[in-house]
Amino acid sequence: MKKFILFTACCLVAAVSASAQIPALERVEPMFWWVGMHNPDLQLIVHGDHIADRKVELNYPGVKLVAVHKVENPNYLFVDLRIFSGASPGTFPIKFVKAGEKALVYDYALKNRDRSAGRLQGVTDKDLIYLIMPDRFSNGDPTNDSFSNMREKGVHRDSMYSRHGGDIQGVMNHLDYLKDLGVTAIWLTPAIENDEPHASYHGYAVTDHYKIDARFGTNELYKKFVEKCHAMGLKVVMDLVHNHAGTEGYTIQDMPMKSWVHQWPKYTKSNFRYEAVTDIHGSAADRKAMLDGWFDHRMADMNQNNPYVQNFLTQNHIWWAEYSGVDGFRLDTYPYNDPEYMAKWAVDVKAEFPHLSIFGEVLTSIPVFEAYFAQGNIIHQGLDTHLPGVTDAAVKDAIYEALNGKEGWTDGVNRLYNVLSQDFLYQDVTRNTIFVDNHDMSRILSVVGEDIDKYKSAMAMLMTLRGVPQMYYGDEILMAGYSNPDGLVRSDFPGGWADDKVNKFTAAGRTDKENDAFNYVRKLANYRKNTTALQTGKMMEYVPEKGLFVYFRYDDKKTVMVIYNGRDKEETTTTDRYIERIQGAKQAKNVITDETVDLSSLTIGPKATLVLELVK
Repeated sequence: MKKFILFTACCLVAAVSASAQIPALERVEPMFWWVGMHNPDLQLIVHGDHIADRKVELNYPGVKLVAVHKVENPNYLFVDLRIFSGASPGTFPIKFVKAGEKALVYDYALKNRDRSAGRLQGVTDKDLIYLIMPDRFSNGDPTNDSFSNMREKGVHRDSMYSRHGGDIQGVMNHLDYLKDLGVTAIWLTPAIENDEPHASYHGYAVTDHYKIDARFGTNELYKKFVEKCHAMGLKVVMDLVHNHAGTEGYTIQDMPMKSWVHQWPKYTKSNFRYEAVTDIHGSAADRKAMLDGWFDHRMADMNQNNPYVQNFLTQNHIWWAEYSGVDGFRLDTYPYNDPEYMAKWAVDVKAEFPHLSIFGEVLTSIPVFEAYFAQGNIIHQGLDTHLPGVTDAAVKDAIYEALNGKEGWTDGVNRLYNVLSQDFLYQDVTRNTIFVDNHDMSRILSVVGEDIDKYKSAMAMLMTLRGVPQMYYGDEILMAGYSNPDGLVRSDFPGGWADDKVNKFTAAGRTDKENDAFNYVRKLANYRKNTTALQTGKMMEYVPEKGLFVYFRYDDKKTVMVIYNGRDKEETTTTDRYIERIQGAKQAKNVITDETVDLSSLTIGPKATLVLELVK
């Protein structure tokens, strides 16, 4: 730790002394841009050996050199351009001139924006998101497993911390499987380069913001992945990390200025307490520790009060959206970011891409803390975050309690009812992403003690409650694991590697129990995909009685009744109490079995769920 702290405190001095190790013109970012953007201003970050000693020159119709900023580190220039509405696509030289030396030249390209239909369409409550860790899903291209010029080498599938070789091509190879399952959107954990020496597979310590990690593929392959998804009617969510960056990245190893990251006299970790941000009585010291403390030793905390950092991050995310055509952004560790910057970021991004969906990771069991970070400023936050939706961990924890808890006034199923009754806190709760597990927490099958009835109830609630449902890869085939440590919930999908003994992408490779689970999820997911009542329909819930939690999803086309029995014994109920929503219907179709059900009396097994489509 002491060695790392010394590096952190002195990184600027060390970087400048080592400047001769980098080329005279190492990079220009963004490496190209587009005409016709909403915001005409663009700030280039230029990195090279003492590049600040040079004068910048360019001459292109419709492009104005507004300013050139020199900063603490002479290896950087920040170049402000204005691209007027009349500018034409094309390529022009940017010259870096120094008396007595040959000019350095970068040919900068301006491109037409891609207005093709189906790009940047947004992920909504009409969708079902499938979360994949690319390294652990499927190895579609063994030739990119390891590179000699990267810090972590080799594939070691017997180690939960090492790379296993999964990649973007592997995901592309199994899009038919996902389409058949009923998935409509795919969220990959970050595929951007993570050239860290250890545990680089997870993707959350970015070292090159403009480059797909070579072990996952290339920028061009990522774009082809998005295009193939779109051609198949699938959408793509890109995972972004604003709060921190990997310490091996060039902007950290050779920082433009000391204020590029949050500096501390000694290594200081975030206190990880959301309350430090929301508390009107809180101390400035606690708030600073939450927002400015580092997430991990290898994750430098970005100083989002620095305008150069703001431009760097925002332009990078706009670049990826326009380049690839992704449909949504998932924002990692949202509450740890500077609130004012993130609000501005959301406004800037939505100005360029009005239909792009955005949701932020907020992990708390308390609805009001989630709502604090969502857009609207409707609970007196004093700031509109402009964040359309959050990850609804409060609902996730409430589902756990409904499945595993004992019945009480605020326990068991009553906890789920209570949490959902607080949806008034949000400007639009249907933009929230609901889930029962992900890559950072125990898998749902393990959470419910591998009780199949509880598992099916969890999946039924996931598919029928309000919001945007997200499931985690392998849940449909009963993958299990407790997050202790988190690597145990990130196992390889069996069949994703050529030498796997079984292939659970196929029915023949799955056990009878796994096929039963797969078919259950598949039936629900595809029913949801074809039922607007479960997508954009309204919701009505009833106060639980006798351990039964009953809610309806409905629109002008269909009414779906969901009944969960939170007790450990079978329960029978009449439906007179629900006449307000049943509205005279006498029968219903069991969505899973397709059987016709008499609504006068219903029997539900312990911890089981009925999903019924009313027959008018």
